[in-house]
Amino acid sequence: MSASLLMARDSPAWLPAVCSPGMKTTMKALRWVVGILGEALITLGLLVLLFVSWQLWWTDVTANREQAGTIQALERDFGQPGRSPVAPLARLKKVRLGDAFAIVRIPRFGAGYAKPMLEGTDRDTLISGVGHYPGTAMPGQVGNFAVAGHRTTYGRPFHDIDRLKKGDVIVVETKASYIVYAVDRHVIVTPYQMEVVAPVPQHPGVPPAQAWMTMTACHPKFSARQRFVVFAKLVKSIPRAEGLPASFMAVPARAA
Repeated sequence: MSASLLMARDSPAWLPAVCSPGMKTTMKALRWVVGILGEALITLGLLVLLFVSWQLWWTDVTANREQAGTIQALERDFGQPGRSPVAPLARLKKVRLGDAFAIVRIPRFGAGYAKPMLEGTDRDTLISGVGHYPGTAMPGQVGNFAVAGHRTTYGRPFHDIDRLKKGDVIVVETKASYIVYAVDRHVIVTPYQMEVVAPVPQHPGVPPAQAWMTMTACHPKFSARQRFVVFAKLVKSIPRAEGLPASFMAVPARAA
């Protein structure tokens, strides 16, 4: 083969499709599209990350601040007989939707754990604390005092509901009394198994003879597929004037 032919084969003229002006324009356009798509995906990813951060962190910050303020207001009201808008136990059935009327304290969740109890279980109410199912018994009354709380976001009052053990104490503080319950058992159900909030938990239609407290929260964490439900029995109701014995607020060793 002649030297001139070898030189011709080694020259750019052997790659006309790669080096043609039309191909260069196409490749430039493709790179531009890929670049725009990449930037869009990065931006979308950042927006998703910001949203998740807001849901999982910032809502806790704002909700905890609001709920702490509600607890302080309740404690001031509870300490001023005759001046509080919060009704005594006998009249708690008249609490308006969205109003706070009690404080929930659960030693298993730590010595400083305290969450406001409000009437209702709608979205806006549960953002503000633990919600009471309207139509169920009030604290200390015969029947089922049924409540719900977020497990993640908005202060996550029932984040550790799965840590509750048989015998753990739950104190519901009202203007009139300290109502003390002890955990009896738990179940995991679908969101549609409303028999857990029946007057006799899990036994709809049966007349109640005991006072129960039922706590419900989404399960597993970060999912609304099921509900984690804890049942607790009334131990005693203590008039506020007598004070709450320190033994009821003792933090279990594994929670200290």
